[in-house]
Amino acid sequence: YGEDASRLVDVCRQTVVFATVRELADCLEHMVEDQGVELVRVKNRMRLHDHAAASAGFRNVSINLRITAPDARRCGVDTHVCEVQLLLLRFAKLQKSEGHKRYVQFRNIRGE
Repeated sequence: YGEDASRLVDVCRQTVVFATVRELADCLEHMVEDQGVELVRVKNRMRLHDHAAASAGFRNVSINLRITAPDARRCGVDTHVCEVQLLLLRFAKLQKSEGHKRYVQFRNIRGE
């Protein structure tokens, strides 16, 4: 990041877990429509045509966003980028086991 803190996008990260794809999609739709949220980047690892090897089989929707609502501007945090991961319950259960550890190792090998 070249010591440029403005390029950090996951210092603040939260995961939201859903029982169904429909619930996950509804949440994403609400985020898109929210006037107080600026979506910076969306990584959709849930697409059927994506090869599972590209993410070591891990599936989620990872969103980098800024909260731009008036309260956020008043507090001076409207430029901060945070990450919200939308995850299905079945993958969350795997993540708690060895699955996420293997994903991190895979990602590090790829240099991401």
